Amino acid sequence: MNPPVGKAAASGPREPSPPSAAAGNPEAAAGSLGTSASNEGDRDLAGLRSTAERFSGARQVPPEKTNEPRSLPASFRPPRETRPARKGSLIFVIDDVGYNLAELEPFLALPFPITFAVLPGLAHSREAAERIRAAGKELILHQPMEAQGGQNPGPEAIFLADSPEAAAARLSANLDSLPGARGFNNHMGSAVTRDEVLMTALLTVAKIRGIYYLDSLTAPDTATARVAARTRINHWERDVFLDNSPDRVSIVRFITEGKKKADKGGPAVMIGHVWSAELAQTLADLYPQLVAEGFSLSTISKFMLDDADENSGD
Repeated sequence: MNPPVGKAAASGPREPSPPSAAAGNPEAAAGSLGTSASNEGDRDLAGLRSTAERFSGARQVPPEKTNEPRSLPASFRPPRETRPARKGSLIFVIDDVGYNLAELEPFLALPFPITFAVLPGLAHSREAAERIRAAGKELILHQPMEAQGGQNPGPEAIFLADSPEAAAARLSANLDSLPGARGFNNHMGSAVTRDEVLMTALLTVAKIRGIYYLDSLTAPDTATARVAARTRINHWERDVFLDNSPDRVSIVRFITEGKKKADKGGPAVMIGHVWSAELAQTLADLYPQLVAEGFSLSTISKFMLDDADENSGD
């Protein structure tokens, strides 16, 4: 029986060990010594190189394999493109369209959504409406209404003396003359817009047709909000007039007022006029800046649809 590992045999003779390979073989012994010496020398050289590298700061790095694609970790994500924070919508409405076509053309060329309010019964009303629709812009009726100061509101107007039925019939006929109109707003109208009976008749026409009403707010304390709340009719209110002073500096200042309202996340409705000489070019020049600042440019009907989609969860 072999002795337990690590312990001497308690008794009995030990088996003689076999002779080593070097015994009686000087060449084998010399070779063994030579190999041992060589290994020790290699280790010494490697140690010297390692020591030299530590003190010199240099390391031998294998050449980079430039032809092999580098693999990226699974957690890697490319950096996101920096975009401006999303702000509210700017809605531009251009009133008094229909007197001529030359004034209209620069506004039709604007590269963003815009709304045109066309007066009824003028020489170029119908053709202007056709050009607006062909350009993919939004069309609404600019309905003339009696003003408090006695100014002439123009053809196809609605007056305080009209019955509710007559006012509704006049509005319906004017809308029919401009096919594709998505809504209407008042031209003048500081007297009619304060009359709750007439405004109820007019907003009922809007509700039946599925269009909206934009109160231009040519006078304070209009009946629109009260009537709209009672009848649940879509209505909007003007926030800013763009060209009370039609020079470029004033227009930019008025647009800045609209931007402050839109900064809060809602739409800012700004009304200008087609006869305003510097308005179209000013809007064209400011457009890239407005987009870069994070504003979206829209129309009332498009904003209504977007808002309905958000509320429905789509």
